[in-house]
Amino acid sequence: MNASAPVIRMQHVSKWYNPHFQVLKDCSLDVTRGEVVVVCGPSGSGKSTLIKTVNALEPFQQGTISVDGIDLHGKGVNLPRLRARVGMVFQHFELFPHLSVLDNLDIAQRKVLGREREEARARSVALLKRVDLSAHAEKFPGQLSGGQQQRVAIARALAMDPVVMLFDEPTSALDPEMVSEVLDVMVQLAREGMTMMVVTHEMGFARKVAHRVVFMDQGEIVVDAPKEEFFGAVTNERARVFLSKILAH
Repeated sequence: MNASAPVIRMQHVSKWYNPHFQVLKDCSLDVTRGEVVVVCGPSGSGKSTLIKTVNALEPFQQGTISVDGIDLHGKGVNLPRLRARVGMVFQHFELFPHLSVLDNLDIAQRKVLGREREEARARSVALLKRVDLSAHAEKFPGQLSGGQQQRVAIARALAMDPVVMLFDEPTSALDPEMVSEVLDVMVQLAREGMTMMVVTHEMGFARKVAHRVVFMDQGEIVVDAPKEEFFGAVTNERARVFLSKILAH
């Protein structure tokens, strides 16, 4: 793929849940390699729907999306293999409760990527060390805190060697004292050059590592700006009201 081409290219994407409820309205967005884009906005603005269209978890009716040069609606596209290249971390951890932490990391590597058990296990062990969870490798998800489970979910996504990581409000289900341990892992990923698209209200994270901030309202992308402009001189009234409320707490 052309190194200068966007990893994610979204052009004029619209989505309806029914003829009377349009959740995405003509959304266009590029995310280049190594870029961190934070998507924010009020509840119900379409943020989570937007990010889920990127790996075809949400269908859309108009427009095009390509990931690493592959058209999501292209003829013969292998969606499981495409999704393997798009790491996804959800608000709720989506771990298999009956599998150990290590087995949670191994299973998709073996079934989707076709890795041998030894290769998958070596990758899993290395990633658990990276997220500081080596001591919990043989535990089950229910034996871990929420923050630990979310770090396992991040490691599981990384095990697939993704070209981009998507985060859908990854800290919103966590107790406040667990938020920082997850954000620390995400900050490190960003600093290592991982391409990331992050739906979050954590404006401290956005200030620290985002290259751009996208603000959505009523299904539309109404601001797409460098973080310095977004936090320092955003002119859109809806975005300014949102920021004034969220930064007041």
